[in-house]
Amino acid sequence: MQEVIQQFTRGSGAGRNGLISQHKHTQKTMSAHSPNVRVFWLLTTCFCTAFLCLHHALKGEHQSELGGAPDKEPGAFPLFKFSVAFLVCYFLIKYCCWSAPRQSSPLRATPAPQPAPGRKVVLEAYYEHQLKLSPHVLGHSKAHVTKIVSELVKVGKTEHQDCTLTFRGDFVQIGSAYEQHKINSPDCFDVLVPIKVPQVLKLEPAFDIGRKELPFYLRGTAICRLKPSSKSEWSKYKKGFNDCFCVHFQKKSALSSTQVLRWFYSKMQRCLNVIRYQCEERCSVTLSVVNDQLILKLLPKSDYVCCHISMSVRLIPAVHVGDSVFLVAQPWTRTETVLRPLRQEAFWYVYMSKHEQKFLNWLKVQTPNNSCHLKCLQILKALRDVGCKEFDQKFSVQWNTILCSYNMKTALFHLLLKGPLEAWDEKFLMERLEDLVRFWRERLQKQELMHFFLGNKNVPDFLTVPRKIKEVLPVNLLAGFDAVLLDLVSFQLLKTWNRAHLIMKLNNHKHLPRN
Repeated sequence: MQEVIQQFTRGSGAGRNGLISQHKHTQKTMSAHSPNVRVFWLLTTCFCTAFLCLHHALKGEHQSELGGAPDKEPGAFPLFKFSVAFLVCYFLIKYCCWSAPRQSSPLRATPAPQPAPGRKVVLEAYYEHQLKLSPHVLGHSKAHVTKIVSELVKVGKTEHQDCTLTFRGDFVQIGSAYEQHKINSPDCFDVLVPIKVPQVLKLEPAFDIGRKELPFYLRGTAICRLKPSSKSEWSKYKKGFNDCFCVHFQKKSALSSTQVLRWFYSKMQRCLNVIRYQCEERCSVTLSVVNDQLILKLLPKSDYVCCHISMSVRLIPAVHVGDSVFLVAQPWTRTETVLRPLRQEAFWYVYMSKHEQKFLNWLKVQTPNNSCHLKCLQILKALRDVGCKEFDQKFSVQWNTILCSYNMKTALFHLLLKGPLEAWDEKFLMERLEDLVRFWRERLQKQELMHFFLGNKNVPDFLTVPRKIKEVLPVNLLAGFDAVLLDLVSFQLLKTWNRAHLIMKLNNHKHLPRN
């Protein structure tokens, strides 16, 4: 054995690293010892068995010489004892011969090459460095947004005029920043600002207006009709209110989303002028219209470096129509001639933000503590963002429209209800990502992704969705997109997913961790 060791030592090259040589030396020495170990235990077992037999034979002879009468024939070894001894020897030999190779198998004579980092390792690293938000920074950002918006709404509620729109109650925080699936940076927030009509009016929302003859982007909308509760009192303000806020649709008066947006913009600007001086010491505040959306820009003046983040808050006027359902005024950019007789400004988007948050809270309780369902959504959104960098501008816009955050969240909701929630444990992250990509490709190929609430009669009962919402015409979120375009998005999604670890590894090296 010493010669083998010396020969191995002489054979090792002088230029090799000392640690690698010592590791190989140990491996070869162990492999040389392993056959002798098996022989040693085999000989030991045989020796013990022979000693046991000799002991019983001598014991029998000793009893015979003393004149004793043994229970059985002297010198005879019972069949039972022979069987036990044989089984003991068999199992010992089997254990010694089989256990030694298993113990020495991980230590190979030549070290195995180290495998490349797996897809999960790369995705996890990218998630930690690029996608995951710091709870500290997110908390400070939310606090700044809450403080400024609450002061704006408070001023708006105190400015009361007869027979006009006013702010109603508190604002509603919506979107990914408040649903724990925002990525990259806590710099964008969405806030619903509920408004209410005068007390002499009653809201009569019509959700069944979304018929097949409407353009696809108007399906899932509603008409906010108005009905006076007291005709005598309403007659005093009817003309002024109708001229400022209403539009006639199907021979009835309805609240105009376009007129409400104009009023909301000027109202918020007046509120900001009131509180601007109070906010100067804390942060810089500006209000502007970007792409027909009212954006509140905040730049905190904090001593903490982590809080010097420019934040954009999208302020959205909304009408609460009961059962946590909001009708939201959004700017209309469509100019199709077919809409002229339909009076496009009479339509409002239906928002079920409260129900979505309730469903996410329910999932938080029902899924494992380390569930990865939100993490899957975040990674897929990141794949969408890094994937579109390789496309031309036109297809990039279409790609982001089809794979928008709301559609991705809707697809995740449908997938979560298909299987056991225990399967969303963190250790199954890659499997669930595969399922989510596969589900998306199926939806794209079928050109169908149904709204999770509107027209869905299979919504879980604990969400208490109003019956008028369940009974509307089902809304396909992929309606209106060309089949060839959806097939191309499906192909590019699979291509991006197959190269996800390479794309994210490259992007991860380009950017340093923020936190």
